[in-house]
Amino acid sequence: MLVACVRRELQHEKDEQFCVIFLDRKNQLILDEIIGRGTLDPAPVYARQIARRAPELQASSLILVHNHPAGDPKPWRADIGITGEIIDVPWLFEPTVHGHLVFRTSGLIKG
Repeated sequence: MLVACVRRELQHEKDEQFCVIFLDRKNQLILDEIIGRGTLDPAPVYARQIARRAPELQASSLILVHNHPAGDPKPWRADIGITGEIIDVPWLFEPTVHGHLVFRTSGLIKG
């Protein structure tokens, strides 16, 4: 279901978009939200945005998702960096980051 949703929402985007899927304690969807938009370059994303938003929504877990409109399936150094920053945020509570999916037009690559 996640793959189908991501594919439907992002596969035709010409610009990079970074989404966070916020989940409750039962891993049910609370909200999926685009928090960064870019061009062919990385979408600007700041860990503090997510650290502020997750408690507002009472999210207990997150899935990070973004597309690579240029079609390069490999996570960029910036992708790996922001994932680490989000995981290392000094959270007031401990949301679980289930993963970071990098989506390209012709498929889905786990990052």
